[in-house]
Amino acid sequence: MNKTELIAAAAEGAGLTKKDTERVINAAIDAVTAALVKGDKVQVSGTFETKEREARVGRNPHTKEAIEIPATRVPAFKASKALKDVVAK
Repeated sequence: MNKTELIAAAAEGAGLTKKDTERVINAAIDAVTAALVKGDKVQVSGTFETKEREARVGRNPHTKEAIEIPATRVPAFKASKALKDVVAK
């Protein structure tokens, strides 16, 4: 499901217009993004958070040359038990 399909499904489920639903979804995504940038966690049927990825050595697949990959912070999502149970059925 892409963003357009999500908007259409949410609009139908909520009885809203696609335009209003798009504004709501964009605002929700912006709020989640802002919270993650601040280092906060966001819990919605699981937890959105950031994780630190350590610096490491990688390889260029074409030249096999070793390259240094710097440490970075990446977004992550851990699904709740309830969500896992529903999906597993």
